[in-house]
Amino acid sequence: MNFEIRTAVDADTYLAEEISDLYKLSAKERGMGIAMRQPDYLRKKIVLGNAIVAMHGNELAGFCYVETFSSEEYVSNSGLIVKTKFRGQGLATKIKKKAVALARKNYPKAKLFGITTSDVVMKINSDLGYIPVAFKQLTQDEEFWNGCSSCNNYEILQKNERRMCLCTAMLAPSKEEKKERKRKRKEEKKIIKQAVKEAKRKLKENE
Repeated sequence: MNFEIRTAVDADTYLAEEISDLYKLSAKERGMGIAMRQPDYLRKKIVLGNAIVAMHGNELAGFCYVETFSSEEYVSNSGLIVKTKFRGQGLATKIKKKAVALARKNYPKAKLFGITTSDVVMKINSDLGYIPVAFKQLTQDEEFWNGCSSCNNYEILQKNERRMCLCTAMLAPSKEEKKERKRKRKEEKKIIKQAVKEAKRKLKENE
């Protein structure tokens, strides 16, 4: 199947109701906790240019959005969802990649993070450079944690004082951190190359 995966625009706001219903359906299918998203909230993300939509012709296939916390120190790709009939084709991975790129483009200084109970999302996150971390390494922004209140597992989160839940917390570097790490790796390789070259030179002189 062919999909159009792109940054959502104002004209896509009509999809908000259907996307909201998809979250409810997913929670029912999985029998696990998932935070609900109201249509008005999803419309705001779309209008702000902070959402990725996947379409199969004129039909919604999948969705994901970006949100910031702690004065844009943290950014998350939330609500990754793929309609059941379109699953198993790698669409979730493609949407997530687009969402990560959008997050890093719009908020280059922000660390990327997320929490999930989905094995599929955890695998995708790992492939994109996310690593599992303790909840304390995530944003402490009340707005983020209040978003968990609609999840079936919210009581567990509260009981553990937001230190743990059934979700796995994952964190990835910001665009600037990723760029700096790349620069350091390049510099380290250069130093090693020079050291090897110097060692060979000295060995040749001693022959």
